[in-house]
Amino acid sequence: QVHLVESGGGLVQAGGSLRLSCAGSGRTFSSSATGWLRQAPGKEREFVAAISWRGANTYYADSVKGRFTISRDNAKNTVYLQMNSLKPEDTAVYYCAVRNGPIIRGTLTYDYWGQGTQVTVSS
Repeated sequence: QVHLVESGGGLVQAGGSLRLSCAGSGRTFSSSATGWLRQAPGKEREFVAAISWRGANTYYADSVKGRFTISRDNAKNTVYLQMNSLKPEDTAVYYCAVRNGPIIRGTLTYDYWGQGTQVTVSS
């Protein structure tokens, strides 16, 4: 079992930055691929970024590439999402999620999910 808690969301102006954190507990967190996904009001959930368990491999959605950076610190059982140059269209609830299987770009199939943290970007 893996328990995930996201933090770091909030309200920011367009062009600003936020860093999301995902604190995980459970013996498999630091050995599992982890992703960030988001869901805007009235829209389907979408892939944002993913990182392999060692951090050697990362994947990004085209819409955030060059602006967002995913990273992890397994000693702290934490995965981060640094978000720069934020746009109003980045407004969504952001979820951290863990896969028991290998990292896969774009997948929405994860085994454990956090409760989400709201990110709102004003224009």
